[in-house]
Amino acid sequence: MAKIKMKNPIVEMDGDEMTRVLWQWIKDILICPYVDLKTEYYDLGLVNRDKTDDRVTVDAANANKKYKVGVKCATITPNAQRVEEYKLKQMWKSPNGTIRRILDGTVFRAPILAKGITPYIPGWKKPIVLARHAYGDVYSGVETRTAQGDRAYLVVEGENGEVKEKLLVQDFKNGGGIVQSVHNTDKSIESFARSCFNYALDVKMPLWFATKDTISKKYDHHFKDIFNDIYEKEYKEKFEAAGIEYMYTLIDDAVARIIRSEGGVLWACKNYDGDVMSDMVATAYGSLGMMTSVLVSPDGNYEFEAAHGTVTRHYYKYLKGESTSTNSVATIFAWTGALAKRGELDGIPELTAFAKKLEKATVQTIEEGKMTGDLVPLFKSEGVTPVKLDSEGFLKAVAEKL
Repeated sequence: MAKIKMKNPIVEMDGDEMTRVLWQWIKDILICPYVDLKTEYYDLGLVNRDKTDDRVTVDAANANKKYKVGVKCATITPNAQRVEEYKLKQMWKSPNGTIRRILDGTVFRAPILAKGITPYIPGWKKPIVLARHAYGDVYSGVETRTAQGDRAYLVVEGENGEVKEKLLVQDFKNGGGIVQSVHNTDKSIESFARSCFNYALDVKMPLWFATKDTISKKYDHHFKDIFNDIYEKEYKEKFEAAGIEYMYTLIDDAVARIIRSEGGVLWACKNYDGDVMSDMVATAYGSLGMMTSVLVSPDGNYEFEAAHGTVTRHYYKYLKGESTSTNSVATIFAWTGALAKRGELDGIPELTAFAKKLEKATVQTIEEGKMTGDLVPLFKSEGVTPVKLDSEGFLKAVAEKL
C-alpha cells in the first residue's frame, strides 16, 4: 500500500528520557509505515537545550508559528538536582513556558476514554475538558533571593521612565527571603476568554471559570472582569441559544463542584491552576497517560503534546536493559492530533482519516484487554481479562489493527 503523502511539514519537537524512546518507537511502528512523514525537526532534549543556550526552544516555537502545526514530546524542566545530573550551564526555564509565551493561546486538555477504564471518581460519566491559560503568571515570573535589610518594591514606570507607582512588597529587616513578580496582559487574557467561549460553543459544554479574586483583588479580579465583559457583550446570546451556561466561581468552590459533578464541563483555569488541576483530572480518569493536550493560539497555531512528564523512573530501568510498561497513549494522540490538523489545513482527508483510525485502534486495543501496566488495576470489563504488555509490545498490538 502506498504511503500517504504530506504537503507541508509538522514541526517536530523531540524530548527527554522514556518519552523520547517512545517517540521514536511510535514513529517507527505506527506512523512511518503508513505516512511519508514530513517534519521540521528540533531536538528539545535537555542536553541540546543546554548546548544551544535554549535557543532551540525559541526556534521551534517560531517554526510552529510558520507552519501552524507542531507536535512536542515531553521535556525536562530542570531543578537543582537536574543541573547537577546533566552538568548544565544554568537552570533553564520550562520549554513549555517559552513556547506558550511565544505562541500565546489556550491549552485544552481532555481525557481519552476507553470502555473498561473506570475513573477513580465513579460519578464522572462524561469528559471534563480543562482549558489552561498558556501565557504568563509564574511561568514567566521574575524571582530572586533577598538578604536581611533588603527592601523589595513593585515599581511601574511610564514609557518615558517616570515612576508611576511604587509599592513596598516586603521589608526584610528581620532576615532574608525570596521575592517573585508575575504578570499578564489584557490581550492574552482576552484571547484566552474568547478561546474558551468559542470552544464551549463548539462542543456544546457549559463553561466554568475560576480564580481567587477574593484574595487577589486586582490580578485575579481583572481576569474575572475581562471574562464577564466579553461574555456579556459577545457571547451571552449565543450561549443562551445553545442552551449552555457560563459560570464564574472561586477556584476552591470549582474543585468541589467538579468532584461532585458527572463531568461534561469545560473548566477554564489560569496558568498555574490549570497545570495542577489537569494532572488531578487526568489521574482521576485513570492515568496521566490518558490525557490529550493541545495549545491553540488566536492566530491559528496548534501545538499538540502529551499532558505528562518524561517518565524518569521507567527511563532508568530502560537504561539498565530492564523491561518497562510505559503508557504511550497520550503521546500517540499528540501525533494523531497533529496529523489530523495538518491534513485538515492542507486538504489531505486521507491523512486526517489515518489519524482517526490510529486513535480508534489505540482505544480498541485497550478495550480488548491489551494495555500497559498502569491501566491493568483500573480495567474492569465483563468477559475480558486484562493483559499487561511492555512498552513496545503495546505499540505493536495497536499496529495490528491498522
